[in-house]
Amino acid sequence: MGDIKLFDVQGLNVTALPSTILKLEKRLQTIFEQNLEILLGVRFLASEFPTQDGRMDTLGIDENGYPVIIEYKRQSDENVINQGLFYLNWLMDHQAAFELMVRDTLGTDVAKTIDWSEPRLICIAGDFKKYDLFAVKQMPRNIELIRFALFDDDKLLLDQLTSTSGESANAKAKSTIGVTLYRTVSEDLAAANDTLRNLYADVDAALMSLGDDVQQRATKFYFAYKRIQNFACMEVKRNVGTGVIRLYLKVDPDTVEQNKIFRDVREVGHFGTGDLEVTITSVDDIDIVMPYIRKSYEGS
Repeated sequence: MGDIKLFDVQGLNVTALPSTILKLEKRLQTIFEQNLEILLGVRFLASEFPTQDGRMDTLGIDENGYPVIIEYKRQSDENVINQGLFYLNWLMDHQAAFELMVRDTLGTDVAKTIDWSEPRLICIAGDFKKYDLFAVKQMPRNIELIRFALFDDDKLLLDQLTSTSGESANAKAKSTIGVTLYRTVSEDLAAANDTLRNLYADVDAALMSLGDDVQQRATKFYFAYKRIQNFACMEVKRNVGTGVIRLYLKVDPDTVEQNKIFRDVREVGHFGTGDLEVTITSVDDIDIVMPYIRKSYEGS
């Protein structure tokens, strides 16, 4: 079983209920498009976006700056994966048009964050065949298969069956809109001293130990830890004192006492997703922050 999440589509209510896969209803796409950030951590751009050979069901950009195509499987014999791959290739050939759409819809600041190294294809269906799961694992693309179930006509369960990374195959330039050069987080980690690298390894191990569904993605500015969406973003700050690890968590800062470890960054510009900033300077700090890391994980 993959990463299972249950949503009350009239609010958010993570609840354990018996699972029954139901036939996809016409309103499912509307539910997703009206709640993309809550459900998938994706900002909505367009519905039924036309190409010369068809229409993409949903087009968006995720919290890490990756372009996202979402396709919904409406019929049991529909090959939604191949269809999505066709649109993904089309999108890679029309990067300038996508960047202009993001700029016009969400603003220049968001357009600057576009990252073409791992554009995502998310396929959503009532179920997938075992051959679909096998095929996706062989593909050098960033493809996610998410199974859904509806309960009582107003509760939606999401089960992420598989997720693959295509960074090496799809690596291309970042957005060309207003590019500013920074050291990447991977470069900072490579240049860090042994103490900071060991601290990174300890924090990474703590994050990855939360569950088999945790995935790590190295973006330009941070390491993203996600289930269906981010729950933690880690920066390696070798230019702060003797070096620190900085986490951004999706935890309400009002529920945490602000001190040298925790800081409310709702009104502070930062790259990572999440309103609570956590500064880790030693292994001892990990035990202090783990309850909040776990809270962010459970809510993602």
